[in-house]
Amino acid sequence: MDFWSSALYDDRHGFVSSYGEGVMKLLSPKEGERILDVGCGTGDLANEIDKNGASIIGIDRSTNMVQEAQNKYPHLTFHTMDVYDMDFHNEFDAVFSNATLHWITKPKKALEKLYQSLHSDGRFVVEFGGKGNVQNIRQAIEKSYQTLFPNYDRLEEPWYFPSIGEYTTLMEEAGFTVGYARYFTRPTLLDGEAGLKNWILMFAAGMLAQLNDDEKEQLVKHVEQVLKPTLYRDHQWIADYCRIQVIGYKK
Repeated sequence: MDFWSSALYDDRHGFVSSYGEGVMKLLSPKEGERILDVGCGTGDLANEIDKNGASIIGIDRSTNMVQEAQNKYPHLTFHTMDVYDMDFHNEFDAVFSNATLHWITKPKKALEKLYQSLHSDGRFVVEFGGKGNVQNIRQAIEKSYQTLFPNYDRLEEPWYFPSIGEYTTLMEEAGFTVGYARYFTRPTLLDGEAGLKNWILMFAAGMLAQLNDDEKEQLVKHVEQVLKPTLYRDHQWIADYCRIQVIGYKK
């Protein structure tokens, strides 16, 4: 099932693409390069890559996201595709991904597919959530869920937040030569008074699919109460993001 709302993503979570500018600089796309954008979302960063003269293909497992990307940027190519199902061989000068690989819970299998898709001397340039990412929010959701719905099935998180050592080791096992790796915290402002609510409804939608709308509302209010002392400042919610940036090369 596709839990992604492209409208909510574009309307309230533009920071995902705007923060992607940092990893875009690491990518430094060049005219004539063929680049794969993995987890393209609604296409904003793919469009920026295209402006540099590179040939870009965007993939995302969410049909809703891909349809919106194609509507916004009809001159670009987007496909609904899971990274595990990719069958590209030596086709790209670079693989790029922003805020996606923490959704890939079988990283070894994914890295093998990504490595396979690159030309020799191709590069893999990504940013995603690392160890401790949104830890306060995740713990508050779990605590609130257990308090409100003690007889329901346990929550299963959909994310993979590795340490930098863990992930670079997996990259090397897949064949990559790691040329750059950075771990950093990045407190991230969420949009408006409903920022935390919108974050939960957007990014935890699949995890909370068993709840009806009223139950989700109860959960959100409880989470807000738990987190207000630590993550709310000047009428603004702040998400406790921790990120990993890496560049790997196919030698």
